[in-house]
Amino acid sequence: MLCEIKFDYSAITSEHVIIAIVGMGVVFASLIILFYLFSLVPILINIPIRNRLRKEGKIELAESDDLHIPADVSAAISLALHLHFNEMHDKEDAIITMKKITKKYSPWSSKLYSVYNLGK
Repeated sequence: MLCEIKFDYSAITSEHVIIAIVGMGVVFASLIILFYLFSLVPILINIPIRNRLRKEGKIELAESDDLHIPADVSAAISLALHLHFNEMHDKEDAIITMKKITKKYSPWSSKLYSVYNLGK
């Protein structure tokens, strides 16, 4: 009755198959184009940086492949900008320190073990 859904394969024509293939091809091609565009973004961002370094006379640094900023420096810059734009820099005089931890322990793994032991 209402729950019975039957699919009629004879209703599919060659036009339907062509439309489906073209649609999937367009989506797949657009994903490939987006992948290449996003992979070009770091190169396009580094072009003005390299030009500025060449103008300043730092040719060996401009020719190097390593122009990225470390993660801890990016975190410190973003925190400083956040505090500045939210006008919190006038209210607090505390010094914020960041300590890099290199151990590979994750608290998520210990929670996983406690979930398995709930039934015991």
